[in-house]
Amino acid sequence: MQKNKNKILVILGPTASGKSDLAVSLAKQFNGEVISADSRQVYKGLDIGSGKITPDEMQGVPHYLLDVINPQETFTVLDFQKLAKEKIEDILERGKLPIICGGTGFYIQSIVDGTIFPEVKPDLELRAHLETRFPSELFAILQKLDPEKANTIDANNPRRLIRAIEVAQSFLFGNPITKSVSFGNRITKWDVLQIGIKTDRDILKDRIAKRFLIRVKQGIVGEAKELHKKGLTYERFSEIGLAHKYLVLYLQNKIKKEEFIEESIKSEQRYAKRQMTWFKRDERIQWFELSDVKKIRDIVSVFLK
Repeated sequence: MQKNKNKILVILGPTASGKSDLAVSLAKQFNGEVISADSRQVYKGLDIGSGKITPDEMQGVPHYLLDVINPQETFTVLDFQKLAKEKIEDILERGKLPIICGGTGFYIQSIVDGTIFPEVKPDLELRAHLETRFPSELFAILQKLDPEKANTIDANNPRRLIRAIEVAQSFLFGNPITKSVSFGNRITKWDVLQIGIKTDRDILKDRIAKRFLIRVKQGIVGEAKELHKKGLTYERFSEIGLAHKYLVLYLQNKIKKEEFIEESIKSEQRYAKRQMTWFKRDERIQWFELSDVKKIRDIVSVFLK
C-alpha cells in the first residue's frame, strides 16, 4: 500500500527510449498501475502504427487510456486531462501508485502542473481561410503568433498547425497560449516525481529505425488497410501524422515501399528530437540512462517514503 496517497510517478522520454518496459518494472515493484500519456495510442485499432504496448508486455500490470476513442474522432489535451485525473484518483483510492508513462509532453504537463486550458471553440471562418495555405505558410504564421509552440509542433501537419493558430489567435495582442501554461506554475494537489529516460542521439535514431522495421514486419500496412476499410479516411491518416502520412502515400501508390519506410523513420526521428526539445524546458525532470535502473528504483523508493 502507498503510504502517501498524493504521490504520482511520471516516466517520460522520446519514442523508442524504453519507457514502457521501465514503467511496467516499477509498477510491479511499487504496486503501481500505468496511465498512458501518448496522443496516438488513445486511438482504437491503431496498435502497430502507434507502437502500442501489447498485453504480454504489460505483464499483468493494468494500463489505462489506451484504445479510448475511434481514430475518426479527435482527442484533445482537455480530454486527456479529464480522463487521467479520474483514473489517478481511482488508483490512489485503491492504495496503489499511479504511473504516467508516455512521450506527449503537453499531456504530461497538463497533469504535473494541473494546467487550466482555455476552451477555444472552432473558428470556421478562420479555418476556411487557413486551409488554402501551404504548411510552410501556416508554420510561418504560427512562429509569429506563438514561437514556443512552433518549436514543438509538426511543421508538416496542416490540421495541427491550423488548430494551433486558431488557439493562439484567441490569445492575440502579445499573450500567446504557451505563456499561460509555463512550466512550474503548479496548481495540483499531487506530489509528482518525473523520471526522464535519456539516450545517445545516434543510438536512439538506430533504435527508432529498427523498431519501425519490426512494425512493418508486424503488419502496419495491413492494419492501415483494415482501418481504411472501416471508414478511416486517407485525410485523417495524414492528420494523425508521423509514419501514417507516408503510409497513406504508399497505399495510394504515390511512393514506393522503400520510400515509405525511409521517410517514416526520418519522421519518427524528427519527432523524438521535438519531444526532447519540449522536455528539456522542464528543469524538474530527473534524467537517467535506461541502464541506471537501480538508481531510478532507489529514487522512487525514497520518494514514496
